[in-house]
Amino acid sequence: MQHGQPLALDQSALEAVVARALEQGRKAGASAAEAVVSIDNGLSASVRLGEVETLEYHRDKGLGLTLYFGQRKGNASTADFSDAGIAEAVAAAAAIARHTAEDPYAGLPEAELMAGSYPDLDLDHPWGIEAQDAVELAQRCEAAARGHDERISNSDGANVNSYRGTVVYGNTHGFIGGYTGTRHGVSCSVVAEQDGAMQRDYWYASSRMADALGDVEDIGRRAAERTVRRLGGRRLGTREVPVVFEADIARGLIGHFLAAIRGAALYRKSSFLLDHLGEQVFPEFLTLQEQPHLPRALGSAPFDGEGVATRARDVVRDGVLQGYVLDSYSARRLGMQTTGNAGGVHNLSVSNGDLDLEGLLREMGTGLLVTELIGHGINMVTGDYSRGAAGFWVENGEIQYPVEEITVAGNLKDMFRGIRAVGKDVDLRGNIRTGSVLLDRLTVAGE
Repeated sequence: MQHGQPLALDQSALEAVVARALEQGRKAGASAAEAVVSIDNGLSASVRLGEVETLEYHRDKGLGLTLYFGQRKGNASTADFSDAGIAEAVAAAAAIARHTAEDPYAGLPEAELMAGSYPDLDLDHPWGIEAQDAVELAQRCEAAARGHDERISNSDGANVNSYRGTVVYGNTHGFIGGYTGTRHGVSCSVVAEQDGAMQRDYWYASSRMADALGDVEDIGRRAAERTVRRLGGRRLGTREVPVVFEADIARGLIGHFLAAIRGAALYRKSSFLLDHLGEQVFPEFLTLQEQPHLPRALGSAPFDGEGVATRARDVVRDGVLQGYVLDSYSARRLGMQTTGNAGGVHNLSVSNGDLDLEGLLREMGTGLLVTELIGHGINMVTGDYSRGAAGFWVENGEIQYPVEEITVAGNLKDMFRGIRAVGKDVDLRGNIRTGSVLLDRLTVAGE
């Protein structure tokens, strides 16, 4: 990214920093060590009502170091990459390790799991946009939203941002690897007013590549359309009905599933999916596949946060849970092997059918389309789910009117098993890639 200057350090320079940190860790007597260096820079421009609100240049760098003395572990970090700065971090990590209790599960992953070689995933697409151009794009986006409908009365603004970063990880197994990636985005949020009532909504685009963001005016108009369609919202009486979660809301639903199969939740026995490996957790037509090597995808990575090679796998196949989401520590706690998920999953893709959102609504017939969820009423131990919501009431497959100030409630275990269909309107703007989801029934409470 240009902003006048490229990144201050290239990958080979960062690899040298990691190598120096590991060498100093060994000299301090550590039996094992790992280090991660990251450096990134970026630009973010926000406008509101046509005026520049914020213009931020972002430059950040850091070294994180972990030393192991047998089963004792110490962490330290620094932004000083000089020999003296690294020596200070090593001394701090060593001092912390000496004062911590032994943890039989601490340590590096097994050496044979390291990413010996890995593909170029085409993640680096610098934009080179200058501040004035970013401001102008944000202004055009917001102007398109504000000019779309006379009921648009105010704006929360529009934002254009661009980031580029390099990360290098290494450990005393002899592994050092790194990669550079970019992430660019445009977003807009506006307010509409009718009969004294106001509504707010937004839209955004996010991609590794600037030219994949689409037209900024289209993003603004989409934000305006979504805002205006919420005017005249009503409440619903309490009922049990089928529900469609719009794709970007459905991503959160799948996120709750991932949280329930994470190693930390499992070894703490704080998950409603404890001991569900090999069990039916979704309908038979559903497969959830982790695809870490998709070119240019936002969640792609050649290795995880511990240098373990990432690989494609079915987390759920034909509705049956095939594997958990583990790093090396949680895997040892569970008597298992890491799944290469230190730092999270990489491009979890939910299989989908051939219906678009409109098709899902026709399939549902009468029920609720949820386009916004509010609050965090989720009990991960029991799976009980209750959240504030807004969206649209649907009859005979057609949207009838907007609804607001309602609550949707159920149990996540039942909700996952009760998925009737997943739409082909797959949202690619995040690490979880899913279409809209039709659930057979939830309790909807309002008046």
